[in-house]
Amino acid sequence: MINVQEMSESLKLLADKSRLTILALLTEREMCVCDIVHILETTQSNVSQHLKKLKKGGLINETRRRQWVYYSLNLDDKPYLQELLAQLPPMKEKINALRPQSCD
Repeated sequence: MINVQEMSESLKLLADKSRLTILALLTEREMCVCDIVHILETTQSNVSQHLKKLKKGGLINETRRRQWVYYSLNLDDKPYLQELLAQLPPMKEKINALRPQSCD
């Protein structure tokens, strides 16, 4: 059972536009850092810091494949966040606009 403190910490993470956008992207599919960097138009260092906070907060999972790390949502135990993310604008167009990256 989730408590108010855990809920508060999760919601604080979403108060940042970049982290909220990352979670919105991950609702569409798992992604590697290079794709997220391209969509957010920022540095890999910046994206990595946001991903580190989201992972520490238990909101995302990471899976290593060769030299790349892929990120996916980890919200099974956070239905309140699933409801929130369902209200965000879809990110399919941004993802579909990605040129083939070297992540694969």
